[in-house]
Amino acid sequence: MITSQNHGFAVAESNMPDTLEVTHRSLFDNSIQGVKVLGKPAFSFQGHPEASPGPHDVSGLFDTFIKEMQ
Repeated sequence: MITSQNHGFAVAESNMPDTLEVTHRSLFDNSIQGVKVLGKPAFSFQGHPEASPGPHDVSGLFDTFIKEMQ
C-alpha cells in the first residue's frame, strides 16, 4: 500500500523493545510505519489510511482493529 506522509517523527528500530515487531515500512525512506505488540491485542500504524490510491487498500488494518475490539 502507498499512503500519504507528512510527518517528521519516526520510531528508531534500535530503540524498540523486544516486545514490538515492525509490520509496515516506507518504501521511500525505509522508516517504520507500523508496529504490533507481541502477545497483546495492540498495534500502531503511522500514515493516512484513507489516502490514495484507493479506499480499500488498508481495509485489513480496520478489520484487525474491529476484531481486536470485539
